[in-house]
Amino acid sequence: MDQAYRIGVNIPVGTEESFMDSVNAVMHPLYPGYDRCFCWWTVNGTWRPLEGSSPFQGRVGEIERSQETRIEFAVLAEDLEAVVSRIVEIHPYEEPAIDIIPIIPWKDVLTRTSGS
Repeated sequence: MDQAYRIGVNIPVGTEESFMDSVNAVMHPLYPGYDRCFCWWTVNGTWRPLEGSSPFQGRVGEIERSQETRIEFAVLAEDLEAVVSRIVEIHPYEEPAIDIIPIIPWKDVLTRTSGS
């Protein structure tokens, strides 16, 4: 299988469906026969907007705490730039924190160990 990455990003609660639809539209399926493969859960986030920032939520100089949704999904290397660009385009945060982690697809592990 081609190189793949795990993407993780926190988004505002209530924006999950539109986020997944929009990101899914710019990527090829990683798993044969399936698309729109995401997982998500509620997390607690905290941040303090600094002078010169324009926060989506909160006030400059004050610590903000909020529930967010953490979304993770896998993407092929060929789609990585398009996916990150789409996230930046649709994300309401001024500076979305996007985690990009190289992964080994599970089928590659079985192929290596079985000698197939």
